[in-house]
Amino acid sequence: MDDRAAVLGLESSCDETAAAILRADGTILAEAVLSQLAEHAPYGGVVPEIAARAHLDALPQLVGQVMRQAGLGYADLAGVAATSGPGLIGGLIVGATLGKGIALAHDLPFVAVNHLEAHALTATLPGLAAGPVRFPYLLLLLSGGHCQCVEVAGVGRYRRLGTTLDDAVGEAFDKAAKLLGLPWPGGPALERLAASGDPARIPLPRPLLGRPGCDFSWSGLKTAVAHALARLPGATEQDRADLAAGFQAAVAAVLADRARHALALVPAASALVVAGGVAANAAVRAALAGAAAAAGLPLVAPPIRLCTDNAVMVAWAGVQRLRRGLPDELGHAPRPRWPLEGLAA
Repeated sequence: MDDRAAVLGLESSCDETAAAILRADGTILAEAVLSQLAEHAPYGGVVPEIAARAHLDALPQLVGQVMRQAGLGYADLAGVAATSGPGLIGGLIVGATLGKGIALAHDLPFVAVNHLEAHALTATLPGLAAGPVRFPYLLLLLSGGHCQCVEVAGVGRYRRLGTTLDDAVGEAFDKAAKLLGLPWPGGPALERLAASGDPARIPLPRPLLGRPGCDFSWSGLKTAVAHALARLPGATEQDRADLAAGFQAAVAAVLADRARHALALVPAASALVVAGGVAANAAVRAALAGAAAAAGLPLVAPPIRLCTDNAVMVAWAGVQRLRRGLPDELGHAPRPRWPLEGLAA
């Protein structure tokens, strides 16, 4: 694939509708993301049917927008990549079907992108880190739906070292925020509240801290927040801020501990990479930077707009697979569950 070849990426796996056009050399020609926060906020979480309808309404317009912004016609594209799992099946069907339609109408190769692989490969986007990020590296994938330690050995080559035994870490942030009376999505709101809190005032557990392995558990920490609030009838704003800070500190400490354990299993790792929405949290980034530095490795964290769901990462995953001659059949079915280990390059 020529470095100037352009790939259209589509993302619709949850509550972000996105489209982007990326050159094979990593140059972003155009990108657009439409958040569905307003649609889901009244319900305190993502409603799958509302999300699918919002994707259906918005995605064709976003595709037209990025095509105009890039100054390209469909004949100028080298391929179309669309998230095809894991995620909410209604949204996946919308994005994958539109991507297949464009590919079929313009005789273009189609790539069914695994959403987790798109996050995993974002670190290799040129210009993201101080230098090229070499395989293998350790990925911490931290979001509302996923919490995993993964060895990334190459495109399509992944080894899961640990995962959550219950909640995903982003889900735990949302649930703790709800207990504290904060609006959805809870992660950013909790981080803002924690900025004025004392993390040491209200002791909270560090689940699995120091235990062997790389697995996570967050449900007990969430329950501890509920019990702490029950011991604070008529909790003041400062009480809530201290509790938010304590929760955030506990999460950061556990993530750093699990990262250290995982790095010991990947002695050839060139970097510690963090991706997913929780990677936008400053306290989490600082703790992981410390863990990486202790191992003599850099922490590679995408800019915040590329931490959350976006189409740039989808287009880049499409570029990587097309470079290796790995397009997908138009009959490829979107799937709500699609573990990284099931991919093969």
